[in-house]
Amino acid sequence: MALYAYFKAEPTEYIFAYSNGRVLQQGAGRSFWYWGPSTSIAMIPLATVDTPFIFNEATSNFQAVTVQGQITYRVIEPTTISQLLNFTIDPRTHSYRSEDPAKLNQRIVNIVQMHTRNLLQQLSLQDALRSSEVLARNVFQRLLEESGLTGMGVACVSLFYTAIKATPEITKALEAEQREELQKRADQAIYSRRAEAVEQERKIKQNELATSVALEERRKELVALKGENARQEAEFESEATRIRLNPYRELASSQLLALAFRQFADNAHKIGNLTITSEILEQLLKG
Repeated sequence: MALYAYFKAEPTEYIFAYSNGRVLQQGAGRSFWYWGPSTSIAMIPLATVDTPFIFNEATSNFQAVTVQGQITYRVIEPTTISQLLNFTIDPRTHSYRSEDPAKLNQRIVNIVQMHTRNLLQQLSLQDALRSSEVLARNVFQRLLEESGLTGMGVACVSLFYTAIKATPEITKALEAEQREELQKRADQAIYSRRAEAVEQERKIKQNELATSVALEERRKELVALKGENARQEAEFESEATRIRLNPYRELASSQLLALAFRQFADNAHKIGNLTITSEILEQLLKG
């Protein structure tokens, strides 16, 4: 081990260099020479840290769920965290000499789990499975106000849940229930379409029947009108015939016969053959 050495930190590393209980160097990205036998160096990372997590919880209806996600945090008070956990490093390798830095991740995950549990216990299984975004937003708001984090000099940057899952058995049951519900909706849609088709067919037939009735009514009116017109026409023709024949009532039969022969004579060009019997001549001579 060199007695006198040079140390160089990155801009995202906050350094405390101690010697005999005194702070010799403090700050981010420091570079300095130090006396190896009496100097210890603590390094606090200032960059954001992504910490994945997964834990099992229960909903309000006592159903087990697995929650998986990630929290991103950063140290905002290096002095505070350095007094709570041991961040001493090996100056040559920059590796930590204790397990305390790893414990910081677990402490933060424990706080996330605590708030997640409190909110999940207010939700049913179905609501919990659909509420990852809302749950993450509410837990994140609580983390911003969490005294356990501010007391360690840590601030939460972001939080999200990648998955909230039920047990495989419950998942299969929910899938089966959902399939049944979807099938029921599909059947209901089919029944509704059939009922609508039947109703439309009924309306069509009703309209056809109404049209037929209307046509028959019109036909009935037309027949009645034709009959009335024919009757009136016959009456008019009868009356006309009576009026035309009325003058002939006062004539003798011989006169009527004479008129008939006159009409024969007027229409002689239309008559091919005419036979006049003796009886007709006798009747004519008697007149």
